[in-house]
Amino acid sequence: MDDIIQFLQTVEIFSTLSVEEIDQIVKNSRFVEYNKGDLLFREGDKGNELYIVEQGTVAISISLPGGDEKEIATIHSGDFLGEMSIFEDAPRSASCYVKSRTRLLMLNQNEFFRMIDEHPEIAVKIMYRMLNITTKRLRNTSEFVADTVRWGENARRRAITDELTGIYNRRYLDEVFREQCIIAQEKGGTLTIIMIDLDNFRNINDQYGNDVGDMLIREAVRIFKKHLRHNDFLSRYGGDEFTILMTGVHLNEAMEIAEGICNDIANLDLLKKREGTIDIMTTSQGVAAYPECTDNIEELRILADRALYIAKEKGRNRVVAAPLQ
Repeated sequence: MDDIIQFLQTVEIFSTLSVEEIDQIVKNSRFVEYNKGDLLFREGDKGNELYIVEQGTVAISISLPGGDEKEIATIHSGDFLGEMSIFEDAPRSASCYVKSRTRLLMLNQNEFFRMIDEHPEIAVKIMYRMLNITTKRLRNTSEFVADTVRWGENARRRAITDELTGIYNRRYLDEVFREQCIIAQEKGGTLTIIMIDLDNFRNINDQYGNDVGDMLIREAVRIFKKHLRHNDFLSRYGGDEFTILMTGVHLNEAMEIAEGICNDIANLDLLKKREGTIDIMTTSQGVAAYPECTDNIEELRILADRALYIAKEKGRNRVVAAPLQ
């Protein structure tokens, strides 16, 4: 029982409750377990339960116009799902299936409302926190979900990828970064980030034109991909700015990868036969790793950006690592 209470104290919607109040939650709920691949509920089903993930991972998916299913979110330990059907007494708006062996705390609709009647002070605290989280969740995903439902997979791809290169865009990077931060902290893993700028790219565009600039960006992406593993995450952060996220990689390994990219980009000869004052393209790169460079994983991008700035200050065409703790 003590372990259950300690866990629920870490769940955001219960974070303002006392131990005695959390004990009431435990008494009015029960744990259920599912195996990988099990369906929790299907879109359109009647919803009667609110779930809290204690262990494992649950995926949320919606039906596309063509009949296919598309995963739109992943729920991890401490997160909740199924609240909309309880409050609105409406069918499930999405399907949920289990991605790994999962243990869930299940609170039935009838038990939830009985608790509201018997302990209104507890219900007010839970519903206030839940409303804030649900509102934020809907705000972050509503545009993406609306496009997906309306236009299907092509719209989803446009929403999260860069049109010129086909790699992920900044919008999706922000989502993946948050998710990978949670995973690294929960599992005690590593998360490493490389931030890359193409040096003097505005001058290259001015001298050679946007078509040449676009060609160089596509070629740079080709080189990035050559040095990355299949599970590394590459995104176009801005016009000439790129970000790489890597898991299970330490700072020295990431530095070797970044140096390889730096050398290969500098060896491109695409500008040498063109009339202009710039005959090579180079990169400036900043690298930071969790937990080697910081205990606060949220600072990772800031540290990599500072290292990138130092690389530019030192003359560009180089890789700089954030300092170790």
